[in-house]
Amino acid sequence: MRRRSPGKEISYSNVKKSGVMIEPPTQISPTKPSPSVGTRRGRSRSIKVLIWVLVLACFAVVLWFLLHRKQPVKASTGHAGRFSSEGTVTVTTVTASKGDMGVYLQSIGTVTPVYTDTITSQASGQLIQVNYHEGQLVQKGQVLLQIDPRPYQATVEAEEGTLEHDQGLLTQAKSDLARYQAAWARNAIAQQTLTDQEALVQQVQGQVKADEGTLALDKVNLSYCTITAPISGRVGLRLVDPGNVVSATSATPLAVITQLQPITVVFTIPEGDVAEVETQMHARLPVTVYNQGGQTELASGILSSTGNQINTTTGTLELRATFNNQNNALFPNQFVNARLLVKTLRGVTRVSSSAIQYNGPSAYVFLIQNGIAHIHAVKPGVTDGSLTEVTGIDPGDTVADSSFEKLEDGSKVTIQGQANSQAPAKGASSQAEPSHTKENRNSKAGNAQ
Repeated sequence: MRRRSPGKEISYSNVKKSGVMIEPPTQISPTKPSPSVGTRRGRSRSIKVLIWVLVLACFAVVLWFLLHRKQPVKASTGHAGRFSSEGTVTVTTVTASKGDMGVYLQSIGTVTPVYTDTITSQASGQLIQVNYHEGQLVQKGQVLLQIDPRPYQATVEAEEGTLEHDQGLLTQAKSDLARYQAAWARNAIAQQTLTDQEALVQQVQGQVKADEGTLALDKVNLSYCTITAPISGRVGLRLVDPGNVVSATSATPLAVITQLQPITVVFTIPEGDVAEVETQMHARLPVTVYNQGGQTELASGILSSTGNQINTTTGTLELRATFNNQNNALFPNQFVNARLLVKTLRGVTRVSSSAIQYNGPSAYVFLIQNGIAHIHAVKPGVTDGSLTEVTGIDPGDTVADSSFEKLEDGSKVTIQGQANSQAPAKGASSQAEPSHTKENRNSKAGNAQ
């Protein structure tokens, strides 16, 4: 084997050792060396770095585009803000006043009749008359239904005959007793005869009392054939027709009457207000009920009674208020909004509820002074309708009631009523100019002629 110096071609010859043929390795050109594993890793790392550089460059371009795109918007917004602060905002205003405000407890209530009577038959027989119309207002004692009374009338007459017969026997027994007593005084009869006659009189008297009781019961049964209204109120839909046979043992109602005047409303209050209401029960606290929307007043009444237990599930106490209901505005089982006046605050500052603005737990108003709106903190209290009690402003102060999205602390404002009153003057001047111009044109035309 021969070996040359580096950089020169190396040749190998086949060498035969121990019968083994050794092939020479493939010749490698010194000008094209084979790439190593480290070189491939370096190229892969370079490609990854290049990709990340491109991605970051794309993000930078997008961010630059977004920033430059929002700059005009910010500029316009800032311009609008300067215009709103430097310009004049037209607002409507309300004036704080001094007066009384009621403290109310409001709850959903149910109209509940004082009496509701379900009429059933106490006599058996054929129904021959129905003397009411559906939904009719009936008075106490008015005849509603009539059952055939003839069987009961016959029983009464028979019992009257029995009573008369027994009363005759009693009269005869008493007459005999009087004669026996006279004979006994003369010792004409034995004492046993007198004693037997006295016992006979007592027996007949008992029979007469039994007859009188039976006759009274028959008369009561006869009266059941005529069914009258036990209370005054409105009768419901007809539940039975003439010609049907009714039974005294049947639970099927023949009519239902509900009292409407007076009528009550049952509502609830929280248990935390029970003590304050209980201490004022003697004052006959007023209660006003409204429709479900809470806009229309239906009736006014007084608190009549309270429950005796607090509902542990809801933590409320039931109250009952009574109303005359002369116009029948309240209907049984109707849902209403009940407002109980607990107390009245005297001489407080009030303002429209819509003028009060809220920022989290704090409240404020825009106080108008010399055409400038100032943010003024207030403390709202109770609300009565559209008015709210406030602390922090004085009666007579003017506050903004609109355009809150444009107002800032220190904004110049123009009251809408004043702006409208000035508008016709500007319009009149603008309309006067064309007429004046027209007159000038006519005068010039005349001079030219």
